[in-house]
Amino acid sequence: MKKVAIVQSNYIPWKGYFDLIASVDEFIIYDDMQYTRRDWRNRNRIKTPQGAQWLTVPVKVKGKFLQSIRDTEIEDSSWAEAHWRSLTLNYRRAPYFEEVAEIVEPLYRNCGDLALSQLNRKFLEAICRYLSIQTSITNSWDYDLLEGKTERLAALCEQAGGTEYVSGPSAKNYLDPVVFKETGIELTWFEYGVYPTYPQLWGDFIHEVTILDLLFNCGKDARDFMKYTK
Repeated sequence: MKKVAIVQSNYIPWKGYFDLIASVDEFIIYDDMQYTRRDWRNRNRIKTPQGAQWLTVPVKVKGKFLQSIRDTEIEDSSWAEAHWRSLTLNYRRAPYFEEVAEIVEPLYRNCGDLALSQLNRKFLEAICRYLSIQTSITNSWDYDLLEGKTERLAALCEQAGGTEYVSGPSAKNYLDPVVFKETGIELTWFEYGVYPTYPQLWGDFIHEVTILDLLFNCGKDARDFMKYTK
């Protein structure tokens, strides 16, 4: 049995994203998909004294309405210093800030001319290592891509040797279960459910923030507040 998930990359995503990664044997980054503006591909939220605040990586979009996530370029490099400064300002009092900073700060200092997809993958891999998530991470362009939303996903899973495709619940709106059944692949739905709270800075608790919030506050004990990394 081999479980596979196929999801577009996000910028420093929330804890649920990493739970999905940890729940499967292979996680395929689906960045051949079209880039969508004002989405999670190039932004996420942190916790501040004023509430949740967006950190957004500026990308080149003018005249590139149909570009893929894979082909999306970052506008300039000044954003990295600004993001790290915001993280330092808002999390330097967190118990595990220094420990996690040793992993995260170099990513911001050395992002150079990376494209968005490359940047996202570097963060994903670094955080997975910190959380001891052993899942294999690959790219959709490592495989042949077919036409059709469901057909393409089923084919990717089949090429990866998957026997079970684990999908996020939002895909129930467009996935055709029949296609997976005909391919002999079991389709299951990942459920995030209710997460426990953890010691968090700055007022009322917010779940929907980057996983860095959890890491800065809890270190490797972050696994105790997740589902599939224990």
